Amino acid sequence: MEQPAGGAEPDGAAAGAAEAGDEPREELDRPLPEGVRRKVVALCSDAFGGLTVAELPGQLRQYARFTPTRRARFGGNAMAAALAGDAAFRQRVGERLAAAEPEMAAALETGAPPAAADPVDVAAAAYVLRPPGWVKLVAAAGEEAERADAERAGDEARRELERLREELAAAKALTRTETERLRADLDAARKEADVLHRKLRSALSDVKRGEAALRKSAAETEAVRAEAAAQVSAAESETRRVRARLAEAESAVESSRRASREGRSVADMRLRLLLDTVLESAQGLRRELALPPASGRPADLVEAVEPGRMSPKDVAARALSATDPALLDQLLALPQSHLVVDGYNVTKTGYPTMPLEKQRLRLLGGLSLLAAQSGAEVTCVFDGAELAAPVLLAPPRGVRVLFSKPGVTADELIRQLVRAEPSGRPVVVVSTDREVADGVAAAGARPVASALLLKRLSRS
Repeated sequence: MEQPAGGAEPDGAAAGAAEAGDEPREELDRPLPEGVRRKVVALCSDAFGGLTVAELPGQLRQYARFTPTRRARFGGNAMAAALAGDAAFRQRVGERLAAAEPEMAAALETGAPPAAADPVDVAAAAYVLRPPGWVKLVAAAGEEAERADAERAGDEARRELERLREELAAAKALTRTETERLRADLDAARKEADVLHRKLRSALSDVKRGEAALRKSAAETEAVRAEAAAQVSAAESETRRVRARLAEAESAVESSRRASREGRSVADMRLRLLLDTVLESAQGLRRELALPPASGRPADLVEAVEPGRMSPKDVAARALSATDPALLDQLLALPQSHLVVDGYNVTKTGYPTMPLEKQRLRLLGGLSLLAAQSGAEVTCVFDGAELAAPVLLAPPRGVRVLFSKPGVTADELIRQLVRAEPSGRPVVVVSTDREVADGVAAAGARPVASALLLKRLSRS
């Protein structure tokens, strides 16, 4: 029967005091088996329905509205702790259990649990009701449950072992089948390889026969070529003989013609008379037109060095140092000499620290004086790539000033000037650039160093 909450607590307290004072308190020496613990939690969760919120311990009241299953899942640890530490709460749960299973409760009070009962149920009921000797009952039930679990585990292990043995046997059978299949495939592959080897040997034999046939054909071709070359040589020899005979025949024909002409004396006299008439007419025409005798001769057109004439090479052969300004004077003293100056090459050699505009003005002033003194044609070439804008420059008297076009260097413009001069004219190029010097020397000009011109200008 259900008791009020106010009357149950003193009874539970008295019972707890009686357990603590009259008899020695029984305690478990090890934790509850897991199966027994789950059953105890389930009994506690089922007893919640017959208890009021006030009869529940404080830590369990939050689970009062849960379903038994949900309560056991989320509040299992809390309920187990309350049963172990709260005797009044455990007594109330025990009363609900005794009301629900009176036979089990009576049997436990007598110390003789039903033989057919589940050991787990017996241990859980003994833990909640706490009859005399309950510890032994729980321990015995736990051992029985452990034996049952061990037996079940053994059965499961045996079943698993049997299953593994069956799987092993199946795997062995599959392996045996796969091995046999692989052996069959290997035998087939070996047979196919043997066939391919035979085909390969046959193909190699065919290749060797083909190579032999090719060599034979090449030898036959070479023999045919040699025979053809011999025939061509014979044909050329025959052609030369025929040409020689043809020349002899032509010579004979010419001899016969000459003899024929000698026999035509009357025709020859008439022809001579006509020739004399033409000559006399030409002489009369020359006198009438007052034509002077021809001064030129074909031999005058052949280029050669005549005695007494000087060239830049003749000057180079004299015993003057390459740095002597007198060398430049001798070169400019040649008839119709042309002095071509690499402008920036000279200014950057002599006065590189000055601005470009002042460099140009200083060099052009010196060249104007040199042109007046020597009478030579003077051309000064500047690189147009150095210009940031068009140069407003009045060339000095006697000096031609040129700037190279975009994309054309001053070196190339100098080479063009040298190539434009007729062969034999003395052309002197002032530059220390080795590439320019070699190029103009190959074109017939005489290169001199920039330092030589600077010395000559400073002497002026």
